[in-house]
Amino acid sequence: MRSVPKYLVTVLLFALACFLASASDPSPLQDFCVAINNPTSAVFVNGKFCMDPKVVTANDFFFPGLQIPGNTANRLGSNVTLVNVDKLPGLNTLGISLARIDFAPYGLNPPHTHPRGTEI
Repeated sequence: MRSVPKYLVTVLLFALACFLASASDPSPLQDFCVAINNPTSAVFVNGKFCMDPKVVTANDFFFPGLQIPGNTANRLGSNVTLVNVDKLPGLNTLGISLARIDFAPYGLNPPHTHPRGTEI
């Protein structure tokens, strides 16, 4: 019986690795789903209930706190203001969140991760 050449095994493993690396989340089922904490609102998507699209307003996509500097008087000399779906309901199902980072002179950005998400 003939043995399989090493280069063929290498190419097949590389092709399999590329296929797995290009995996992604499925496409969203709708354009937006403004989060609401009212369970009588029917549709449940991404861990939150969706507001009826007919009653959605521009304020559901607005957060009035990113212009306010954070307190950097701490050990790291930095402050992170996170904006996620709990503070900005219009971000639900969009796959993004926002953050404002304020640094004091010589402030540090501690090690952190960004699992499955984007950052603005």
